[in-house]
Amino acid sequence: MNFDFTSVLPSLPYILRGVIVTLQIVAVAALLGFVLGIILSLFKISKFKPLVWLADAYTSIFRGTPLVLQLMIIHFGSPQIFGYQIEPYVSAVLAFGLNSAAYISEIIRAGIMAVDKGQSEAAMALGVPYGKMMLNIILPQALKNILPALMNEFITLTKESAIVTTIGVMDIMRRAYQVGAEKFRFIEPLLLAGLIYYLMVITLTLLGKVLERRMRRSD
Repeated sequence: MNFDFTSVLPSLPYILRGVIVTLQIVAVAALLGFVLGIILSLFKISKFKPLVWLADAYTSIFRGTPLVLQLMIIHFGSPQIFGYQIEPYVSAVLAFGLNSAAYISEIIRAGIMAVDKGQSEAAMALGVPYGKMMLNIILPQALKNILPALMNEFITLTKESAIVTTIGVMDIMRRAYQVGAEKFRFIEPLLLAGLIYYLMVITLTLLGKVLERRMRRSD
């Protein structure tokens, strides 16, 4: 095995600049996925059947097809669908956000269903409107129970963000590949990229544990 990191280490700051790009995409996509996931989860527990069917169909499509396919349809198909080319960054945010919403909706739905029914019954008996009951009583309790699952989805999103290199986004992977092409050595920059992703995931895991402990103490 012939490893020589000395030739690629000077390019490490260039690769590290991709961390900001990656985190921007993941953060905005996670916010989009979370908001849309809440809406879909409320649709799924609705008594209005068309909303249930719509949410189930959405989840089935986005969970049943590869994320990279969804990304390419949104990016490369945008000229045919919308008549103009969507920017790579926007395409990445839309693809990851819409995909993540399907998984988050199931996580939140499970969290809502796990809340004691007595909570909603008591709120209804007191005349609390449905919207306020969900926002102020049910969802806060559900979020405490599903925080580990939400953090796991966020970590998965961070790792899967590497596929944005296929549409030219200058993330960690894209920059590592460019360094490899310039130096004619690919394994070293790719290993550095892998180490960067690993450290990001470890950091997010630790932050998730700290947040989980704080929320438990607030009970």
